Amino acid sequence: MLQVRCNASPAAHYPGVVTIRLYDTSARQIRDFIPLTPGCVSIYLCGATVQAAPHIGHIRSGLNFDIMRRWFAYRGYEVTFVRNVTDIDDKIITKAAEQGRPWWSIGYENERAFNDGYTALGCLPPTYEPRATGHVTEMVEMMQGLIERGHAYEVDGSVYFDVRSFPGYLQLSRQELDNLLQPSGEGETGKRDPRDFAMWKAAKPGEPTWATPWGRGRPGWHLECSAMAHKYLGPAFDIHGGGLDLIFPHHENEIAQAKGYGDDFAQYWVHNAWVTMAGDKMSKSLGNSVLVSEMVKAWRPIVLRYYLGTPHYRSMIEYSEESLREAESAFARIEGFMQRVVEKAGSVEPSAEVPPAFAEAMDDDLGVPQALAVVHTTVRQGNSALAADDKEAAVARLAEVRAMLGVLGLDPFDPHWAGESDRGEDLHGVVDSLVRLVLDQREAARARKDWATADAIRDQLGQSGLAIEDGPQGPRWSLGPR
Repeated sequence: MLQVRCNASPAAHYPGVVTIRLYDTSARQIRDFIPLTPGCVSIYLCGATVQAAPHIGHIRSGLNFDIMRRWFAYRGYEVTFVRNVTDIDDKIITKAAEQGRPWWSIGYENERAFNDGYTALGCLPPTYEPRATGHVTEMVEMMQGLIERGHAYEVDGSVYFDVRSFPGYLQLSRQELDNLLQPSGEGETGKRDPRDFAMWKAAKPGEPTWATPWGRGRPGWHLECSAMAHKYLGPAFDIHGGGLDLIFPHHENEIAQAKGYGDDFAQYWVHNAWVTMAGDKMSKSLGNSVLVSEMVKAWRPIVLRYYLGTPHYRSMIEYSEESLREAESAFARIEGFMQRVVEKAGSVEPSAEVPPAFAEAMDDDLGVPQALAVVHTTVRQGNSALAADDKEAAVARLAEVRAMLGVLGLDPFDPHWAGESDRGEDLHGVVDSLVRLVLDQREAARARKDWATADAIRDQLGQSGLAIEDGPQGPRWSLGPR
């Protein structure tokens, strides 16, 4: 087992009397967060199953927990963040057969696509990112321990978990065992109870296999996470995260395995909601996926992060281009203020502290919508300061805005996002010259009081994606909502 060391020391933002509160799925209520080790937080997030490239619903989970991680770090915690990669399961094997490719080729290609998506949307890299296939030894050890404790049994090379042997089974999902229909894979024969689930699947022709005391085979999905969480975070850790769809059977079965093995396992269970289309969960099987690789070509990645990261993590997001355009417009207002202050006052560093109202919202179950309202209020105050030519106040508001956006991973002045503006830098001068010609025509129309022509020019520029603002120094343009 990898021993996680926490060397946290009191930091400027360490909570003291302030308590972060999180909705715990297992308790069905918001609870004060009390870490197992003061000053430290350990998080295990179910990551990618790499049978195909990610859509924005997949990346939302990583992004929500990236914001959680950033907030804990702001509050002074030392964070250990583990996000696994499921690089072998039924779906990957099926895809390999369909495409006539090695299973590991499909897994590696899509693992890279997931990491590209996380990076594009500004997610910090995890502390550890273990692959399931690298931890078969730990899985075998866990199965041996479960068999010894009477929680598992072997049949013809497969190993099953005996759900009736574990009294706490289904407490997370609040189901009744007698009413349970356990998803079952093909070839899972010899079970004592049809609700028992496979931890290890005996070898089949053409499938990848590993050696075990019960013969060659491959791991079941649920066992992978229990074993990796144990290895990297130990027998007890703070937070286990994932999407709502993982509560049953995956997380329920993880708990049974880990606690049956003797671990205390996760102290808090935190689940993010889905991205939906026409009311259905976004999924590859429904054919309604919006691939991240395509989305970042059509939309700025920072706008996608704003769109996916600013609703509350427990709220569904109904995908539409209209809502994306609204997010783009809202973020443009923030960026516009920031750019105007920099043009007037030069570079401004983030303030050391976020405003108290922002911190209060984030402490309360990561209330990003309420925290974002504080950002927009501060932007309005900053714009008022600019209008009053109060440079000092405008600079102070920008420093606060940068601090708040930094926590959310949305500061456009952060080096991570610098490439977004750099990509269009070569064309900026050309576009500026062309827009200036049109604006000169608009100014001439205004001078002769031809308001209809002036308004028509402004409207046409707006339809082209340019926002025009009239000021004491004349009109200025910026990219507006599309």
